[in-house]
Amino acid sequence: MKSAFRVMIFVAASTGLAACSKKSGPEELPPPPATVETAAPRPTPTPTGPIPGSNADFMAQMQGRSVIFFDTDKFDIDADDQAALRAQAQWLQRYPAKRATIEGHADERGTREYNIALGERRANAAKNYLVSLGVDASRINTVSYGKERPVALGSNEAAWAQNRRAATITID
Repeated sequence: MKSAFRVMIFVAASTGLAACSKKSGPEELPPPPATVETAAPRPTPTPTGPIPGSNADFMAQMQGRSVIFFDTDKFDIDADDQAALRAQAQWLQRYPAKRATIEGHADERGTREYNIALGERRANAAKNYLVSLGVDASRINTVSYGKERPVALGSNEAAWAQNRRAATITID
């Protein structure tokens, strides 16, 4: 009986060792990972122009139409002024959150008080035309500088013509 017991232990041990032993033959390795070529991340494009809706964008879009000009002692809106103001109105309607200020100016002739009043009439004429095109009046402020901020120096008709103006500036 002792020998039968020993045989049983020997068989059990042999079976256990056989189960733990390595299989004979070549070992199969998993295939190497597939190389996935990923495109290099593209850099974020840098804007080449002004930020849409900014004053720089307004000035670029207007191409010189941000300023309208007047005859001596006048504040009426002529056909050229109407075209410029239509372009301004279209831009302002495209950016309904933007506000604008219209600056009224006059040439150096006349008293300070007269030119302040004339600049105010010019700024208000431009504002009223923009409002007639559908721009909300609450988005537009006016200010008159009279003859205090000339763009052209000189006491001649060429300089005076450049200074009789209403300039629209958007507020960022």
